[in-house]
Amino acid sequence: MCSMRVVSGSSGLRTLSSLQPGERGTVQRVHPHRGDRVERLVVLGVTAGAAVTVLQTFPGIVFLCDQTELAVERAVADTILVQPSEG
Repeated sequence: MCSMRVVSGSSGLRTLSSLQPGERGTVQRVHPHRGDRVERLVVLGVTAGAAVTVLQTFPGIVFLCDQTELAVERAVADTILVQPSEG
């Protein structure tokens, strides 16, 4: 099941959970759904400007953030807003 979530039509931002394996992008922001999640993601390097590459989308979202491989639940990946890379 793939949910193509476009956050802002004109800006092209998408949630990390909407990217497919192999797709790349740049983190624009982490939506503060729950404060503790945001703090944990920041500590792990998931901050504005960080490069991400999705590796796996099931059962959880596995992605590279710069040089760190992370695995998060879909609900957490829904809070990470990404500008997909062209090409």
